[in-house]
Amino acid sequence: MSKRDYYDVLGLSRNASAEEIKKAYRKLARQYHPDANPGDKNSEAKFKEVAEAYEVLSDTGKRLNYDQFGHDAPNARGFDFGGGFGGFGADLGGLGDIFEMFFGGSGKTRSGPQKGADLRTDIEITFKDSAFGIEKDIKVPRIETCDSCKGSGAAQGTSVKNCPTCGGSGQTQTSQNTPFGRIVQSHTCSRCRGTGRFIEKPCSTCQGAGRIRRSRNIHVKVPAGADTGTRLRINGEGEAGLRSGPPGDLYVYINVLPHELFTREGNNINCEIAISFTQAALGDEIEVPTLDGTMKFKIPEGTQPGAEFRLRGRGFPDLNGYGKGDQYIKIKVVIPNRLNERQKQLLNEFAQISGEGSAENKGFFNKFKDAFMG
Repeated sequence: MSKRDYYDVLGLSRNASAEEIKKAYRKLARQYHPDANPGDKNSEAKFKEVAEAYEVLSDTGKRLNYDQFGHDAPNARGFDFGGGFGGFGADLGGLGDIFEMFFGGSGKTRSGPQKGADLRTDIEITFKDSAFGIEKDIKVPRIETCDSCKGSGAAQGTSVKNCPTCGGSGQTQTSQNTPFGRIVQSHTCSRCRGTGRFIEKPCSTCQGAGRIRRSRNIHVKVPAGADTGTRLRINGEGEAGLRSGPPGDLYVYINVLPHELFTREGNNINCEIAISFTQAALGDEIEVPTLDGTMKFKIPEGTQPGAEFRLRGRGFPDLNGYGKGDQYIKIKVVIPNRLNERQKQLLNEFAQISGEGSAENKGFFNKFKDAFMG
């Protein structure tokens, strides 16, 4: 059975801090400790798994190696560095050696420059910021080149040398006499893991990894018109590369918070405006909210409930520079639920003038509601 990812074992993300790792370990260790679960083989196995994950992730150097190579990382607990496929060959009676013979061992580790990993982070911005754009600093945890050794992994005053086991080739060879003749097999060097490099005195800051984990403030420019799901790419702000390789990139995903008045549809903006039935019947000039503030808008007389009006160019700017969207205003007519005697008298007069008779006898308000609410 393949090993579980150490971060999954502890229930953490790959950006977890040292304090979060320690906290998760203590919680799980108490939960699965053999003293708390006497005779429970399953808990005992989980306790060992948790302890193994913590041993690697709590050590800066081992964690960096694990992040790069996974369970194949140098110094990873429980990994067989000398057997190609680990226990695979032994369990299957030499089948591992046959695989090594045809496929060149368990896979040579890249020894040249290697680009750093790309990173992703998510940020929240307001509705207004998405319309006008915003610049902000965000904190990003990442792996960076060690300042002390400049990425070499060697202590100051020392240098990286060729591996004495493989002579810097990253490969070792073994020969075996078989009934078919003498077979020479190549293996990834177990001492340098195929890099061909040997560090006699590792850097005390990064423990020889050449990289360290730290949080960095990154300046992000969110363009006007960005929407939820918009992805920004910031070149070179990902994790540091290996062996003088270029850094990866940072991808910033945008999430726009909802607005109390506006909703967005493409580059257009929708909002609902409430007016009285007298404003709807007689018309009026009202103040309408927009992204730029308020503006005066004339409601024509006889406006019906649900009517929509368009304000050109009051929407979101297009990210590709193709102008702006529009703002749509939907009218909601508010029907009063309490009237004084004078108001009722006037409405009755209105009903009679309109040929509707008595508002009280003919359900004027129901007719009025039907007329304006549809």
